[in-house]
Parts: sequence; structure tokens; C-alpha cells
Amino acid sequence: MKVLITGSSGHLGEALARVILAEPGSDLVGLDIKPSPFTTVVGSVADKNCVADCMTGVDVVYHTATLHKPHVATHSKQAFVDTNISGTLTLLEAAVANDVSSFVFTSTTSVFGDAMRPAAGEPAAWVTEDTKPLPKNIYGVTKMAAEELCHLFHRKHGLSCVVLRTSRFFPEQDDDREKRENYLDANIKANEFLYRRADIEDVVNAHINAAERANGLGFGRYIVSATTPFLPEDMTQLNSDATKVVQRRVPEFDDVYQSLGWKMFKRIDRVYVNQAARKDLGWTPKFDFRYVLASCRAGEKPISEIAVAVGSKGYHDEVFSDGPYPVHE
Repeated sequence: MKVLITGSSGHLGEALARVILAEPGSDLVGLDIKPSPFTTVVGSVADKNCVADCMTGVDVVYHTATLHKPHVATHSKQAFVDTNISGTLTLLEAAVANDVSSFVFTSTTSVFGDAMRPAAGEPAAWVTEDTKPLPKNIYGVTKMAAEELCHLFHRKHGLSCVVLRTSRFFPEQDDDREKRENYLDANIKANEFLYRRADIEDVVNAHINAAERANGLGFGRYIVSATTPFLPEDMTQLNSDATKVVQRRVPEFDDVYQSLGWKMFKRIDRVYVNQAARKDLGWTPKFDFRYVLASCRAGEKPISEIAVAVGSKGYHDEVFSDGPYPVHE
């Protein structure tokens, strides 16, 4: 089976490439604008000739290449359109022309945008595939448009497409200055496993399962995030007193956090629900908040081996003095 990974020099692209290359007889094309040990072709997803060459004989496409939220303040809106929309269109057209079996598109929970921002006193957002997206910036808008292109090519051309709306899995520091000043980075990430983070190993496995099941699904959109311990009835209190809810659902967290000098966020405003992905993709994520607690209790790092191997890549060649990247809402 021949596989094309776009964004093969990035976090997820490299992680996918590592797993696929470990399989006997793997045939991998890695496409990225930046060279890396996992990139076989240096080029753009918006370059039709380049994409056509890469797509020859391909059975499965993992389209992870994108401009991300960290690029919003440093790149033009047109650049987002060119990469995230035009690039996806170029790939879809080439996939149809080459009778690709399955196309997996890496989207983002950022498409939900302002739908995940309840006011103080309102319940936290219980975010499922039925939640109506309300993108708040050019990143979310272009990823949503790319999702719709995937849906169009399924409806009009019969291309089997699965869209995965991934939550945070990057190792870089949080872009929220207040959080960075008040919480240790490991503390922030541990808290996020309750509602908005996944380990890259689980994200990779969701992509591989999606490719395997794409033909049977035809088309689908799924949230990919760690399994939350919260329930819908927790949402009102969660957005006002998160600690009390965590104590109720995961009572062992208190002892672990006290031993580490960590603290819970005062409020949590959304919860990503992965139930549909687990059911339809046959996906069983390993890393969740309880896994983090157990690892910390054992004195181990609560991340996968592949997360360690891929490491931190950053999103810019430039180093910024005030945070991991400029923030522009």
C-alpha cells in the first residue's frame, strides 16, 4: 500500500510517518515545504504538478499540512486560503484522478470557535459533532471550508473522506500569558487532558483507524481528544468551580496534585466529547487524565514514546520574546 502524508515535517506528519515506516513493505511519500528525514518531496500542497507527481499510485492520503493558529498573526489571510483551502482542493482533485481509496483530513476543534465560549455563569460547552461551528479567525474559517471541500468530493465523486477535528497535542507552551504565569507547563497540559488535549500517539491511531474504515463510512467528521471523565450534568458547575467537579469525578487527583504542587483551573469552559470517534472508528485512546495521574504517581512522564521522539518543532523560524508566538484574536 502506498501512502501520501502531507506536512511530513510537522508534528503529526512525522509521527504518522514513523508509525507507517515501521510496517513491513511500507511505501511512503512525504510532502512538505520544509525538508526533514521523513519528507521525500519538498514542495507545496498548492502546487498542482508537484501534487500530481506525489499522488501517482497512492492508496491512502493523510492530509496534515496546514497553516495553524500560531500563524494567524504572522501570515496573511491569503496565505491561509492558499494553503488550507486551495491546497486541500488540489489534493482532492488529484486523489479523485488517481482513484485513491481513502482520504483522511486533519482538521481542528478550532472550527467550533466562539461556540465554545460561554459567558461566566453559563454552563460549559459540551462539544460534540452536533455542535454548530462558529470559527473566530481565518484559521478556523479555512479549516471549515476545507472540511466542506472533503464533503463535496465525497458527494460528487464518491471519494471516501474522513475529517478528524483534533484537539491540542503539540508540546509547545500555552499561548495564554496568564496561564503561563500562574501554572507550570506540565500542570497546564495535565489539566487539559480533562477536556481539550490528546497525546500524539492516540491522534496517530485515530488517523490510521480512519483510513482503514473510510470506505465503510464514506464520509464522517469526528472529534479526536482524550476521553473526558465529565458528564453533561457537570457543565454548569464546571464553568464556575472546576475543582469541585474534578474532585467528584476523579477524587484521586487531589493527592497527586498536592504532591506536585499543581493546581486545577478555576473554571473550564468546554469539553470535547470523543464518543463518536471511539464508536465509529473503533478507536481506543490510551492517554487521558487518569493515565496522567497514574504516570505522575509512578514518577514517569505522562506522554508516549512517539511524543518524545517527535519532540517540539515550533511553528516559526523566529524566536519570540513574549510567548511561543504572537497572539492575534
